Amino acid sequence: MLLGTRPDSIAVIPDFKGSVEFQFDEVISEGTQASLGLGTSDLERLIILSPTSLVPHISWKRTSLAVAPREGWKPGRVYRIELRPGVMDIQRNRLDSGAVVTFSTGAPLPTRTLRGTVIDWQAGHPARLAMVEALLLPDSLSYRSLTDSSGHFEIGPLPRGEYLVYGVIDQNRNLKRDFRDNYDTTRVQPDSENVATLWAAPHDTVGPRLTGAAPLDSAAAELTFSQPLDPFQEFDSTNARVLELPDSTSVPVTTLLTRVLDDRIQTQLRASADSAGAGDTAAAADSGRMALDSARAAAQERMKQGGNRAQDDSVKAIMSQRPPLTDKLVVRVAGILKPGTRYVVFVTGVRNVSRVPSDSRQLLNIPVKPPPAADSLAASPDSIRTDSTRNSTRTDSIPPAPKP
Repeated sequence: MLLGTRPDSIAVIPDFKGSVEFQFDEVISEGTQASLGLGTSDLERLIILSPTSLVPHISWKRTSLAVAPREGWKPGRVYRIELRPGVMDIQRNRLDSGAVVTFSTGAPLPTRTLRGTVIDWQAGHPARLAMVEALLLPDSLSYRSLTDSSGHFEIGPLPRGEYLVYGVIDQNRNLKRDFRDNYDTTRVQPDSENVATLWAAPHDTVGPRLTGAAPLDSAAAELTFSQPLDPFQEFDSTNARVLELPDSTSVPVTTLLTRVLDDRIQTQLRASADSAGAGDTAAAADSGRMALDSARAAAQERMKQGGNRAQDDSVKAIMSQRPPLTDKLVVRVAGILKPGTRYVVFVTGVRNVSRVPSDSRQLLNIPVKPPPAADSLAASPDSIRTDSTRNSTRTDSIPPAPKP
């Protein structure tokens, strides 16, 4: 059990010296390695000291923990020392609660609390144990904490002022915003305590490129990209070109959509065809256009809701504010993709989540359908031999992009 802290929280101590101490009722475990200032020991991972980005000095004193900033206590600042749940005694019994000590070395007492939610947009769920960093402007003093199991956070009391708040998927748990970490940021005015929902996503200055293409059905192929795409970008047939090899014959493209929209439209088309009759192609075409318009209208409505970035306590309501991220698109062509034929797919102007566009291309191999099982037993060895030349995926055989 945690018995108390020194000093008491919410106090003004202009000439504070020494360390902040957390006192327990019995001997606690130092962990598997000593705290050497690298941020890797068991105890160092349980302490978040703000406002500093350096790993603090942590001393183990049998029944207490002593914490001090590596650069020393600075005058005129508000300090926040958070002890995370996880302290264990020497019998490995774990303390499931934490504590926060906040005091001032001369600055006015803090009264502000920031509350919000971090969503792991790429994974599609609330971000558990995401790092929250609140930068007090204009001095960029950094106050940090972690989200709970539902992605919510509450960090305070903090000094009054304008904040730039980050929600970071801290993959290596070093309590820093690294270059590869997914994150989102928003500005919070001095008169507000509610932070807009933070949608942590990759931020890449290089646009997405095609990494794979595979047949989806007789008239469509699924395209895979190197990173998640802008979920609010609307595509049309001009964003993709399909050429049949080896003669580079152009194949008309009908749609380029996300997998979710394509599945929805194909389901509605099949239902319309069943109800209208197989011969009524005009009705089926009208249904397809209506399905596409309906799907895009729904996406635009979600974009408007996401633009409001409204704070909501319901996780389900928060997740419904924006469409999920995806790294896949479906390209459909007029007619069919011929078995045993190779195609090259070009895409242009496709944006990532940071809205950086790029153009790329990828080979698409349509395999030959295997013969029926009953015939395969009687088939000669020559009739079932695979033509490895036709299905080759050598990238040096991809023709250059055609001129518009």
